[in-house]
Amino acid sequence: MTVINPLAEEGPIAEAEALNDKLAGLDLTGRLSLVAGLGGRVVFTTSLGIEDQVISAEIGTHRLPIDIATLETGRLFAETLSLIEETEAQYDIHIQRFTPEKADIDAYAAKYGLNGFYESVEARHACCGVRKLKPLARALEGATIWITGLRRGQSANRAETPFAEYDAERHLVKVNPLADWDIEAIKAFVSDNGVPVNPLHARGYPSIGCEPCTRAIKPGEPERAGRWWWEQDEKRECGLHVAEEAAAVAAQ
Repeated sequence: MTVINPLAEEGPIAEAEALNDKLAGLDLTGRLSLVAGLGGRVVFTTSLGIEDQVISAEIGTHRLPIDIATLETGRLFAETLSLIEETEAQYDIHIQRFTPEKADIDAYAAKYGLNGFYESVEARHACCGVRKLKPLARALEGATIWITGLRRGQSANRAETPFAEYDAERHLVKVNPLADWDIEAIKAFVSDNGVPVNPLHARGYPSIGCEPCTRAIKPGEPERAGRWWWEQDEKRECGLHVAEEAAAVAAQ
């Protein structure tokens, strides 16, 4: 068994690139099984979106030694919260919840107001930092590999998503086993395997985050157009997958 050591002084980028090449030739089960067998702590973070449900289904069905975590921000849709328990029951898995610290929420509200994220990009990023990035840092403590549900087809900003890459800010290898899957393949897998999904998907929400920051999309809009819809930047992200945001949290 080979243990990937992203903390090694030499070769972590080359190591991730080699893993990327290996994953490219495997199916989803093969990709997850390979990563699970590399040793060290492997963590999959799920937002309970349709892509993430595919990965949770594979982990549960094949009993893979991968920890599953979710960021319970305090502003999630009721449908999302219900899906956590439904998924745990169907696959006999445990999804660990990571919540924001009350002191951080109170400090944010004092500075910006509870819903201040509508007022400026700065305030919105600050909210995501408190409710998502800081809990993510706790979820990934001690991890050597971080699995996500990122796909190239989700947005232009994610069009070059690799299967594996070195995350220098978090000192681990980030694996995106669904990078080359399109939404039709995702839907087919869900249908063929009876995977539980968020009912909001059927109501026009292809990408689901916090309730105040997510709307249904209009016909012809990109998948992530409903996230932070009041902002004009087409590359808007919460910061989970943005190096600069991760570095800022690490500095704190």
